[in-house]
Amino acid sequence: MKITIDIDATPEEVREFFGLPNLKPLQEEFVDMLRDQMKSGMAGTDALNWMKSLWPVQLQTMETVQKAFFEMLSASEKTADAHKTSGRSRE
Repeated sequence: MKITIDIDATPEEVREFFGLPNLKPLQEEFVDMLRDQMKSGMAGTDALNWMKSLWPVQLQTMETVQKAFFEMLSASEKTADAHKTSGRSRE
């Protein structure tokens, strides 16, 4: 048996039906604030600075990221070499 139900409702009506909050005023305020900052040319409104804010402080520069990856690879290489060495000594 197959039952199909079509509901004709706007997104606002569905949001209200499920009791979800209306975030439109908050979004509009955020967009207005962003627009004002970009118009005034304030620092911190470009994409690079936004991306930096998402990374931990320790990984905000590319050099630090490269160094972290290099250290992880070096550590795994040393571990692999130690396993090879210990395996040969048993023979």
